[in-house]
Amino acid sequence: MAQSLELLLIQFLMPDNDARRQAEEQIKRLAKDPQVVPALVHHLRTAKTPNVRQLAAVLLRKKITGHWAKLPHQVKQLVKQSLIESITMEHSAPVRRASANVVSIIAKYAVPAGEWPDLLSFLFQCSQSPQEDHREVALILFSSLTETIGSTFRPHFAELQALLLKCLQDETSNRVRVAALKAVGSFLEFTNDGAEVVKFREFIPSILNVSRQCLAAGEEDVAIIAFEIFDELIESPAPLLGDSVKSIVQFSLEVSSSQNLESNTRHQAIQIISWLAKYKANSLKKQKLVTPILQVMCPLLAESSNVDEDDDLAPDRAAAEVIDTMALNLSKHVFPLVFEFASLSSQNANPKFREAAVTALGVVSEGCAELMKDKLEPVLQIVLGAMRDPEQMVRGAASFALGQFAEHLQPEIISHYASVLPCILNALEDVSDEVKEKSYYALAAFCEDMGVEILPFLDPLMGKLLAALQNSSRNLQETCMSAIGSVAAAAEQAFFPYAERVLELMKVFMVLTNDEDLRARARATELVGIVAMSVGRTRIDPILPAFVEAAISGFGLEFSELREYTHGFFSNVAEIMDDGFVKYLPHVVPLAFSSCNLDDGSAVDIDESDDENINGFGEVSSDDEAHDEPRVRNISIRTGVLDEKAAATQALGLFAQHTKHSYAPYLEESLKILVRHSGYFHEDVRLQAIIALKHILTAAHAIFQCQNDGSMKAKEVLDTVMNIYIKTMTEDDDKEVVAHACMSIADIIKDYGYMALEPYMSQLVDATLTLLREESACQQLENGSDIDDDDDAEHDEILMDAVSDLLPAFAKSMESFMPSTRSNYGGCLSC
Repeated sequence: MAQSLELLLIQFLMPDNDARRQAEEQIKRLAKDPQVVPALVHHLRTAKTPNVRQLAAVLLRKKITGHWAKLPHQVKQLVKQSLIESITMEHSAPVRRASANVVSIIAKYAVPAGEWPDLLSFLFQCSQSPQEDHREVALILFSSLTETIGSTFRPHFAELQALLLKCLQDETSNRVRVAALKAVGSFLEFTNDGAEVVKFREFIPSILNVSRQCLAAGEEDVAIIAFEIFDELIESPAPLLGDSVKSIVQFSLEVSSSQNLESNTRHQAIQIISWLAKYKANSLKKQKLVTPILQVMCPLLAESSNVDEDDDLAPDRAAAEVIDTMALNLSKHVFPLVFEFASLSSQNANPKFREAAVTALGVVSEGCAELMKDKLEPVLQIVLGAMRDPEQMVRGAASFALGQFAEHLQPEIISHYASVLPCILNALEDVSDEVKEKSYYALAAFCEDMGVEILPFLDPLMGKLLAALQNSSRNLQETCMSAIGSVAAAAEQAFFPYAERVLELMKVFMVLTNDEDLRARARATELVGIVAMSVGRTRIDPILPAFVEAAISGFGLEFSELREYTHGFFSNVAEIMDDGFVKYLPHVVPLAFSSCNLDDGSAVDIDESDDENINGFGEVSSDDEAHDEPRVRNISIRTGVLDEKAAATQALGLFAQHTKHSYAPYLEESLKILVRHSGYFHEDVRLQAIIALKHILTAAHAIFQCQNDGSMKAKEVLDTVMNIYIKTMTEDDDKEVVAHACMSIADIIKDYGYMALEPYMSQLVDATLTLLREESACQQLENGSDIDDDDDAEHDEILMDAVSDLLPAFAKSMESFMPSTRSNYGGCLSC
């Protein structure tokens, strides 16, 4: 085999594609025989050209897993000895690295079995060799071995740490320093023990030095490893960074602001600042780093993006994320600086800075809401002035900022409707579609919380919106429909003169079937539900069947967003029609069940790339004998399906609430789904399940009260619901979910009285006390979040208001229960 294999290896490296393909097929056939292992080892050590030796090592790495257990002891010894020789004696660096990768694979099986006891001592010896090549390849091996036999390093951790630190500081070889940097990254990723991770703190100065040298040498891909290491350190709950936070921030800011570097490198640096703001906010404050960070990040908002650049990597977008995160975690330190930047930049001759001024204000409006409300007049002066800017980019950013204000600065922002709405109305006729789209968003967000204040603007608003709905692009039509929905919700009955025209137009959108039109169809379906809510049951009932039929037909189009909005439409219709919705239950409940039972689409991205995929080497290894364990890179969730599940879960609760005893055929399955969803991994779905469970209880009460064994069945449902609510109060980690559980319990106590709830009172009181003491799961700070109580761990008013509602509910129910008890006692006493 050895001779024929050598010819095939040479042939595989030929430029002729046909010759290569033939060689690959024959190599695949030969590779099924365990004798391929000693043959490849022979060529690894004796082939005349480095390319052939490297190819032999690559193939050996791919095939050794499937054959190792079948090899005789003497062959295994030969393989190990040959690899050690290749690592220490080979002149070609690529061949040495390829041999080191084979060692890593073999070690996975040989070391745990006690077949390679001297491997670790060899590596330590090699890493301290006077020869640069030996030190480098030993560090490369240490890196790769962490993924296969990392646990064997634990007893030698202190010794290995000292070795890595020494190599990071190697004064004679940049290659060794780089290899050490990569090894540190690998070990840190593998190390889970907090005490061991803390020891990496002293590495930070050396890591920064190596990274700066790599950047100076143009090796940005290596320098990025430093940011990956810092990422691991920041997310660790251990107090890892200490005084090094300042040097890490300084380095990250240097990289962030350097326009000579690649976007990805700068993005990694900016991301580190963002993680620090999220997890180590208090450290940034104590080290007085908020100001220097914002002095770099705010001007980055004005940096022009390359049109060919990935938007997610653009420095201005990444900087906005940092500012947003800092505002959420360090609001009172952030707002004064951002406001100062915005005030100065709004007068800048450069339109990018004027755009940055309003972008910064929009970005911080969520985190700095309370501070901005106190400065709303001068803030609005900047943004409304930017709405009239001659540059499109500035007007668009201003419209976006107004939308953010409308979302986060309620209710104070509404009091400025007289100055805000005319500006938005004017922007709806902007020459730029982008500005128009952002203005529709601002209008939708602003009008959503308005009431009678909208009436003077209703006619000009609807005139422009209806015209735009008929003469705009699909994108603009979608945002226009959202705006009309907000106007309808605010105007309520006053919207009636416009309802017929809007509904007529929606008929056109609700029959669209092309993929590119389905988002518009979803928005139209949502809008019909909102308009129906505004005009009421009497006016909508006669024309409703056609819209319901169109909505149901949309489920066959396999578009999650359309299904989500359709469930919302059905929820609104149920609320309007009340018991009149019963006739639609057989058609819509199964659709909600189907959405609730969808696979959420959790997906894991696997990195199967091979660093030896040179000259097509990887293609040869594509047989299915055995594969190295792939590395998980990223976990992603299909959020569209989550939104659909949440909407369907909400719909089930509303169907039950409004049809009560007629919901009997669907009660059992609905309860099963809601029980399951009350423990769902995503809080949006849990929230809707918690709200819906109370409605299911209401329906169950109506259904079972007329049955002989109804009280027992109703008690079973009450047991299920109350046990979930009590568990949620102390164990759920989302404050909004817990708040709604408390509110639901308060309503149940009011509806059913003390006697029905008496069996749960002891647990309820304990859970309530846990919340009042702020000891529940949702009241605990995230590990390593480093949030300062004074700044950002503000008492959650919504949660505590909900908890407080429980106390009078307890008292009132017991008060109504006690008089009858007292009368009984009184009767006894009079006797």
